Amino acid sequence: MTVTTTTPVSRTAPHASQRGPRWSLVRRKAAPYVFILPFLAIFAAFTIYPLVFTFRLSFTSWHGEGAARWIGWDNYTYLLSNPDFWASLATSGILWLLIVPVQVGVGLIAAVLLNSAKLKARGFYRTAFIVPFVTPLVAIAQVWIVVFDQNYGAVNSFLHLFGLPDIGWLTTTTWSKPTLALLFLWKTTGFAIIILLSGLQSIDTSLYEAASLDGASRIRQLWSITVPLIRRTIMFLVVLQTLAVFQMFAEPYVVTKGGPYGSTTTAGLYLYNHISVADLGTGAANSFLLVVILMTLSLFFVRLLRARD
Repeated sequence: MTVTTTTPVSRTAPHASQRGPRWSLVRRKAAPYVFILPFLAIFAAFTIYPLVFTFRLSFTSWHGEGAARWIGWDNYTYLLSNPDFWASLATSGILWLLIVPVQVGVGLIAAVLLNSAKLKARGFYRTAFIVPFVTPLVAIAQVWIVVFDQNYGAVNSFLHLFGLPDIGWLTTTTWSKPTLALLFLWKTTGFAIIILLSGLQSIDTSLYEAASLDGASRIRQLWSITVPLIRRTIMFLVVLQTLAVFQMFAEPYVVTKGGPYGSTTTAGLYLYNHISVADLGTGAANSFLLVVILMTLSLFFVRLLRARD
């Protein structure tokens, strides 16, 4: 009698051998998502959640205590029918006209000079231009208040040398906006120069050499070579500074408190005025209206750039 024995087939061994490489593949694919999970968690906690909370808040009447009362679109209709809201936008628009075109023009000329190989001590000048940008704004604003004071400021003292009368730089509606624009220009033009300088350094210098051989002047080279080749950098700067001007808050708050007679109450300061009196629902609606306006302006500049392309 022959007894045949058969070895029992293991059900687990083949699965374990197949699961190993498959599990390794899954881990490799999941690893990037696991690594960005901390960023996603922080982004959701500090960006997505506040955005959703603020959007919901804009449809309520809430003063920081008790339960928020749902009032629908009332905050938006109140703002859109309020002359002060439109006046703050107009103030920001005037400041944009006084700041951005001047900053692009002056910044481009300064960047071209700083990019010249013939300029000695370029590192020193580049550092000097960026110093105002890294200086605390409050310190600059305090200096601005002293320098442009109507009674004992250095600017009016200089004007006296030529027999000119005192000017209320910060106390009259005529001069308050230009003085505030000058402060913003002095503070941020160094940053604009750094951005434009990065665009200039991407241009092939052989183009300028060929243009020089053809007899093109410096101005002709600037207009026909430099500006077209860095137009995307210029547009990026315009969009960036547009956002900064319409969000301008600290400059008017420290220097003029929005005065005189509300002439320097920017869109950012008008938004703060609602929050400072705990009118949080209106403030939230104001912030979303600003977002819509700034997105519209940004899309306009992007479409303008594409049309030029």
